[in-house]
Amino acid sequence: MSSPTVGDHVVSRLARWGARRVYGYPGDGIGGVVSALDRAQAAGEAEFVQVRHEETAGFCATADVKYGGSPIGVCAVTSGPGAVHALNGLYDAKLDHVPVVALLGQSASNALGTSYYQELDLVRLFADVAGAYLFQVSDPSQVQHAVDRAARTALERRTVTAIVLPSDLQDADAVLDVPVAHGYTHTSSVPGSLPGAPRAEALEQAAEVLRSGKRVAILAGAGALGATQELTAVADRLGAGVAKALLGKAVLDDRLDWVTGAIGLLGTRPSWNLMQGCDVLLMVGTTMPYSEYYPAPGQARGVQIDVDGTRCGLRYPTEVNLVGDAQQTLAALLPLLEGADPDPSWREEIAGWNRTWRAWGEQRATAAAEPLNPELLVRGLSARLTDDAMVAVDCGTATSWYARDLDLRPGMLASLSGTLLSMGGGMPYALAAKQAHPDRPVLALIGDGAMQMNGINELITVAQRWRTWEDPRFVVVVFNNRQLSFVAWEARAMQAEVPFGAAMDVPDVPYGQYAGLLGLGGVRTDGPEGLDALLDEAFAARRPTVIDAVVDPDVPMVPPHVTTEQVVNTARATAKAGLQGDPSARRIVVEGARETVGAAARALRERRSGDDRS
Repeated sequence: MSSPTVGDHVVSRLARWGARRVYGYPGDGIGGVVSALDRAQAAGEAEFVQVRHEETAGFCATADVKYGGSPIGVCAVTSGPGAVHALNGLYDAKLDHVPVVALLGQSASNALGTSYYQELDLVRLFADVAGAYLFQVSDPSQVQHAVDRAARTALERRTVTAIVLPSDLQDADAVLDVPVAHGYTHTSSVPGSLPGAPRAEALEQAAEVLRSGKRVAILAGAGALGATQELTAVADRLGAGVAKALLGKAVLDDRLDWVTGAIGLLGTRPSWNLMQGCDVLLMVGTTMPYSEYYPAPGQARGVQIDVDGTRCGLRYPTEVNLVGDAQQTLAALLPLLEGADPDPSWREEIAGWNRTWRAWGEQRATAAAEPLNPELLVRGLSARLTDDAMVAVDCGTATSWYARDLDLRPGMLASLSGTLLSMGGGMPYALAAKQAHPDRPVLALIGDGAMQMNGINELITVAQRWRTWEDPRFVVVVFNNRQLSFVAWEARAMQAEVPFGAAMDVPDVPYGQYAGLLGLGGVRTDGPEGLDALLDEAFAARRPTVIDAVVDPDVPMVPPHVTTEQVVNTARATAKAGLQGDPSARRIVVEGARETVGAAARALRERRSGDDRS
């Protein structure tokens, strides 16, 4: 047997950290690592997932961790253009605090500094995204330390690290046993202990603040995932309502009366009311950035829990900041909350807001649309999800309908590019979720702009791999409205501008037919007729299925709190559109009034009628 190479050493050392799945695309700059992955995969010690683009490799590495597939995500990309392509997916990991190690190919050592083909200064290029630890290997004896430190730093700081590997070095003989000599270092591949609970005096200070509240609000984010039981117990002890940041949507059942759902621009009216009416705010694992959706400074006393103390107090003037693991910190807080005396009418009020909001949602979803109401579609999808379903969401109007209309239940997993908010993440997230859990069904919600950006290409990867999945159910819903509709609504509401057709319009592509060319299932729907049967068939299919859903672009995404400026800007934009002969102008006015005033009034009337009957 030939001696292991540096590439073999990199792959085997990463495996010791639990990172055995690598997403990437081959090239001569990373060829030695790809060859090593071939050998490791043949031995059952690693898995290489070839995607269609290096950006997807970064997204997939991020999502693999988010869906619980690996403790550390790994992508391997070639030098020059391959490395450049990977940046966007890696920034998604950095901004969402996900541990990812990037293996970057580089030109051969003898060519460096000669302006050779595909030679870029990768250390400088990646200094921001991977600045926590970024190292270019120049000697085989450095590999062990480089891999261990990259993995350890990624895990401990929940960020991106990168190792730059010149192509000739990857095929050199590995140095598995570092010499015991001056100038060499020895390292460990054992992760550090997990974060625990804060010190006792800090917990008592936090408990004093929380016990003082009569109308407590909790805002839960991605850091609360895995702490459902503890969060529920604390919320019950405090009589609190809970709003959720988008990345924390899966932490609690959306159907609970005291869970108000999403918060922020795409959030719910009950979450807005919760924040406006609370006297104490507990933030758990979140730095949701929309400050206007928090209580006003001075309105509520604040406590924050986060594993990273640098993120405490970033969004709200908190009194106590607890640095520790959310699950352990909440468990330690619970016995200290004895004696809390919440206002019993607070949860009753929250439940009332939720009933009104749900009735309003039903009115919005069943409102007439041309041709299909996207909220009706998402509610139909929600009703068909099994308890083990995984949901991947792209950024755009699909995010809004996901936040408001899709109910997550215990056991489900869901995620998206939550802070970078990058288009094009939905399909890579769905693919990584399936690679992490091939025995679970996947639903992907993707706008037509994002589908054309890279989703169509990654359907090829789905077609390549789906027969290896234990459960082939993989439903991709394309919101086909022939427009970058989220950007169009932003132009109206924020800039008072008529959407620029040449920039906003996208071609109408037959996505279902394209899926059929790849050997996948594909259907098109352009109205509510037959929708239930179509969804039933897609979720029962024994192969991945694309639903090309032709939806109405003029169904407005009404914020939970509409500002005067937003109303004025939208009115100005609509007036301009009318003068310019835009046929959507009148529909926008009608739909906007129906969504805001009409639907809300009907919902309130139905709720009151229900209360009278009870």
